[in-house]
Amino acid sequence: MNRLRAYWQEFHPIIHSLLIGTIFVRAASSMSMPFLAIHLSKTTDLSPVMIGITIGAGPLASTVGGFIAGTLSDLFGRRRIMLWALYTWVLVFLGFAIGKSAIFFILLNILAGFCRSFYEPVSQALMADLTEPERRFRVFSMRYLAINIGVSVGPLLGAYLALLGGALPFIVTAMIYLLYVISLQYLLHKFGIKQIEGQKKEKITFASAWNVVRQDVALRYFIVGGILVSVGYSQMTVTLSQFVQGMFVDGAILFSYLMSLNAIVVVALQLPLSRWAEKKTPLFSLVTGTIMYAMGLLGFGISSSWLTFMISMCIFTIGEILTFPASTVFIDYLAPEGMRGTYFGTQSFHNLGQFLGPVLGGYILGIYNGTIMFTVISCITLFSILFYTLGRNCYTARTGQAMTMTR
Repeated sequence: MNRLRAYWQEFHPIIHSLLIGTIFVRAASSMSMPFLAIHLSKTTDLSPVMIGITIGAGPLASTVGGFIAGTLSDLFGRRRIMLWALYTWVLVFLGFAIGKSAIFFILLNILAGFCRSFYEPVSQALMADLTEPERRFRVFSMRYLAINIGVSVGPLLGAYLALLGGALPFIVTAMIYLLYVISLQYLLHKFGIKQIEGQKKEKITFASAWNVVRQDVALRYFIVGGILVSVGYSQMTVTLSQFVQGMFVDGAILFSYLMSLNAIVVVALQLPLSRWAEKKTPLFSLVTGTIMYAMGLLGFGISSSWLTFMISMCIFTIGEILTFPASTVFIDYLAPEGMRGTYFGTQSFHNLGQFLGPVLGGYILGIYNGTIMFTVISCITLFSILFYTLGRNCYTARTGQAMTMTR
């Protein structure tokens, strides 16, 4: 009990509220957003490709929002931007519940993309403000754990609520976000936090990010590879949900299990796989992870039972665990001193794959079938290995240095 009390007192009360809030808002968003494609297919006459465009508009907006968030924060203050984003998110989820037209859903998804790009970095900056530098890694690790705890239970709740009413998950999500932003605003006022500074970073603009992409060939190869992988990764929520919904009467239930399984596997295998990958090179982890992605996608395409879908999701998730940290290390090698912010900012271009993936997947799914669609996307994902290898070779030729997972 004393250890628990000491642990609770180790961090600022707002840190605890942010972590607890993260569990609830991620559970809430994962009980609604992964089912958006199913919701659209049931409540509208949109084709699979239009559903892909509608959902892909969100990541595309996040790309733009990531570059303008800094400017807006300078004008209005980070605290105000964060609260505005959360209140707007509430309206977005209510809009999903009552929306009918394609244009309306596209506009809502664009707003949702902006909200995410405005809220996420500011909330992380607030955590950094209220935590000593030597404890920040632990705080951000707990945040990652909180995200996956929320995502592990959210889809199951979403499937249950959807049975009670198709729009109910979106309404419940809106209410949870509203309670979260009201409580957060109260705590910020109570503790007198008027400004959110965060760690001082160079300002990242679209122009600065585009300039380094034009000048750095290795980075250019890396970004193309990342876009191709994102095309594959985006199928997990958009086209997979439509595929299982069309294959099984209770496809929405299966999809909720698959989403929860994804988060559970991340929590269970993140540490052991990370320790194993630390002994390898970033390219090895990227290649291995990409192959696992491709195998998982191919598995989705040929699956005919709940068990084979779940096995495929486990394989797919292992790819996710391997590629995410390896991508960070890869770009850290490419970034010159003093330009890390700009180089990491170029990862926003990966969101282009999150837009193209649902559109391409929806197009193939609408014309052919899920087996052909997942096979084609699997091959596209594998093609990223070529660009990752070219990027590594360019870096090695330029610097004469090898890449390792621990610098």
